[in-house]
Amino acid sequence: MSRGGREKDRDDPERRCIATGEVQPKRGLIRFVVGPEGEVFPDLAEKLPGRGIWVAADRAALRKAAGKGLFARAAKAPVKVPDGLEDLVEAGLARRVVDLVSLARKSGRAVAGFEKVKGWLAEGRAKVLLQASDGSDRGKGKLWTPTGGRWFGCLTASELGLSFGRDHVIHGALAKGGLTDKVIVEAARLTGLRGHDDGNAAVGKE
Repeated sequence: MSRGGREKDRDDPERRCIATGEVQPKRGLIRFVVGPEGEVFPDLAEKLPGRGIWVAADRAALRKAAGKGLFARAAKAPVKVPDGLEDLVEAGLARRVVDLVSLARKSGRAVAGFEKVKGWLAEGRAKVLLQASDGSDRGKGKLWTPTGGRWFGCLTASELGLSFGRDHVIHGALAKGGLTDKVIVEAARLTGLRGHDDGNAAVGKE
């Protein structure tokens, strides 16, 4: 996930990643807290009490933080890091994206299916194009990133299908407003864990 090249947003607080040492907007980081028993928990909703420990949303950073004792150093106390921390965070982020897209659908701000998505793109109604990571590149290449919007390919067809109450979905789109900005934040974090931002089959117009 690229976190560079963006203008600084004064409304987007910054935090330092314990693995990279870089200060960056917290929307590109994962917050962790240490529980009463000394266990490290990912606080994906950023609502748990306690001092936050921040790690960049990518596997290498999480692996380094877990393997080099950086959580204990940041907490200034012994801590227990769960096995498979990267997988735990990835699964949690995927659930959050699926749930947010589902809520957007229920509010009438999301559609699925090639023709409906193409219609929203043509009409300028879409802000986000979602395409399944395991969908056909040929089919995905026939759609395009909304002008001034975003493209994400971080969900599988079955995960995207869950958002729309179907077995599988290849193409989805989100309208402006509502929960769309939250989807963008969480999908960008998930992309950092899964790395599905390269080889974009959709034609970008940003």
